[in-house]
Amino acid sequence: MNHAFPHSISIVIPVYNAETSLAPLVSRLNAVLLPLGLPYEILMVNDGSRDGSWQEILRLAAETPGLRGINLMRNFGQHNALLCGIRAARHEVIVTLDDDLQHPPEEIPNFLKKLGEGYDVVYGIPKKMPHSWWRNLTSRTAKRLLSMVIGLKTVREIGSFRAFRTDLRRAFADYSHPGIIIDALLAWGTTRFTSILVDEAPRDQGSSNYNFSRLFGLVFLILTGYSTMPLRFASLMGFSLTLFGLVAFIYVVFISITQGSLPGFPFLASTILLFSGTQLFALGIFGEYLARIFDRSMDRPPYIIDNETPSPDQKL
Repeated sequence: MNHAFPHSISIVIPVYNAETSLAPLVSRLNAVLLPLGLPYEILMVNDGSRDGSWQEILRLAAETPGLRGINLMRNFGQHNALLCGIRAARHEVIVTLDDDLQHPPEEIPNFLKKLGEGYDVVYGIPKKMPHSWWRNLTSRTAKRLLSMVIGLKTVREIGSFRAFRTDLRRAFADYSHPGIIIDALLAWGTTRFTSILVDEAPRDQGSSNYNFSRLFGLVFLILTGYSTMPLRFASLMGFSLTLFGLVAFIYVVFISITQGSLPGFPFLASTILLFSGTQLFALGIFGEYLARIFDRSMDRPPYIIDNETPSPDQKL
């Protein structure tokens, strides 16, 4: 794999209900990318937006050389839309960023410099988290958990503002399941990860699409879709409680021999509840994995393209 400074760039942006922020985002991207003197494209993937985002993408594509749009048939999710854009990208390096102007395009040259040092994936980590404390805590927990699950030793946090070499998509070229975590897929192709600090702007338009339930669902997908940690935890818990049960049995036998009886219905009831709850918890973990297996056995596509803007060749 070539580790020289990148010669061309694809910007991939998943779009969801971002009609008002797309024009200023494109303006800022062009202001940053044109002085670099490198071939580039801006690829916007409309993920089933309910506002006029697709119409705005069509307008911008007609006015902006190198801007392409892909319209998905419905909302598939941010990572699914990213996968669609990554597979459609045409240049050597892919930069992904959100549509809400929180990720500053002015940081892109710094990403490219890091890639030129020999890394394959570079994350932009905010110096200061711009959300509420609970959202920051949940988001940071999910990101660090994912970093640990996929075995990243060089970065503690990850994020959706990232740059990576397009060749990495060969590692997941045949992946076709709906449960997608782009960062886990990238880890299939390389271990050369790093990060830089960026000044992430507070969101001044609309609200985040990630609430607590979605973040919790993301954590669950990370754990059960890309890791066996919950299964190992269930095994460890079962082994620990077996030892506890053995100690309790020895205690009961000892008391019965020395005192003749064991006056302890509360002890017995609490022990039964403990073991029953543990069994149900372990069954829940197994059920979650079975649900993932069932979901993948249906062979549902990760996304479906409805229509696209004309390619630059077709425009000519």
